[in-house]
Amino acid sequence: MLDAQSTDNLPRGTICIEDIEIGMSRHATKIITDHDIEKFAEVSTDRNPVHLDDDYARDTIFEGRVAHGMLSAGLISAVIGEQLPGHGSVYLGQSLKFLAPVRPGDLVRAEVTVLAIDHARRRVTLETRCVVGDTTVIRGEALVLAPSRKFD
Repeated sequence: MLDAQSTDNLPRGTICIEDIEIGMSRHATKIITDHDIEKFAEVSTDRNPVHLDDDYARDTIFEGRVAHGMLSAGLISAVIGEQLPGHGSVYLGQSLKFLAPVRPGDLVRAEVTVLAIDHARRRVTLETRCVVGDTTVIRGEALVLAPSRKFD
């Protein structure tokens, strides 16, 4: 069952290395809520007031509260772990550039696209990004170990 705040997420499961192709893409979307920000602050222990205090945040370069960058980046992890490659994949690395803030109430779309495949080592390089509307808020690249039917 999908979270009430998630929309148009693709089916969850596994795509084995043998079936992955260059250009293959998956995505998930989620509305970032105040509750999400509060829970992330609690779990991460990052209680920076720019995320939690309207008065404080108004006087920052953001001119208002913003979600933790890693909260939005976590949606990339969800796409990798649930869709592409999905269950059985292992995150090996991730680069991220935070380009614009995500605010409470924003609909974030996390997208993952296959850039390269190393079949011998079962490694897949993925272009990763998060967008809000037409604005790219995070851009990066991930390296993952993909599951294989040969190791079931």
